[in-house]
Amino acid sequence: MTSEISSADSPPSLQGKVALVTGASSGIGAAIAHTLASNGAVVAVAARRSRLLEQLVVDIESAGGSAVAIELDVTDEKACRAAVEQCVDRLGGIDVLVNNAGVMLLGPIENADVDDWRRMIDTDVLGVMYMTHAALPHLLRDKGTIVQISGVDGRTAGYLTGVYNASKWAVNAFSESLRQEVTARGVRVVVVEPGATATEISSHITHSPTRDAVEEFAAALQPLTPDDVAAATLYAVTQPPHVAVNEVLLRSVDQQR
Repeated sequence: MTSEISSADSPPSLQGKVALVTGASSGIGAAIAHTLASNGAVVAVAARRSRLLEQLVVDIESAGGSAVAIELDVTDEKACRAAVEQCVDRLGGIDVLVNNAGVMLLGPIENADVDDWRRMIDTDVLGVMYMTHAALPHLLRDKGTIVQISGVDGRTAGYLTGVYNASKWAVNAFSESLRQEVTARGVRVVVVEPGATATEISSHITHSPTRDAVEEFAAALQPLTPDDVAAATLYAVTQPPHVAVNEVLLRSVDQQR
């Protein structure tokens, strides 16, 4: 579950760097944590499911990497600040922040449970903002990189995906504004936009007809894997300091939209 670009003749590309990855307990977040660790970063893995985090740390360390677990609910602003400070206190700083935590609660707007909307906005938008705001002083100090895991849904709007689309559009707009604010100070802002990816995220959907439609759509594709998204993230964060990869859009070759 790793993607490596370093050769045996050269040091790992992220040697000496500290990365903080949210939503790291499974799927894309776990794959990114593995990949960054296998390329030399010390990784703080953060999520709500502490048992899965502890197992992830064991797996990373068994593979020769280094990681620590931080229990975190990104919808809690104070918890986000505390997670950043814990990472800095334990590991000495933050060079790479990966905002990956998210939920996908699709369904029709008519008769929707607005608590689902609130949960998506709190997690997918405010969680990104809280973590970015808390980590930014450290990233500015160390000229670090911020990676926002957004999605193809931040470029389109579709049937049954309205609020989820809105959340991803918000992340993209926030990230572009942030990029313009901090790029001249050496901080890189990367938006990674994967298409359909084989993760557990569709299980979040509570509207059964929508969940069935999403699963039918995914079954017709050879979807991306979490490792595919991790490899794209690794590419972006290992460019020379003067190179900013601001957007990475990736889809399965047979995904048309």
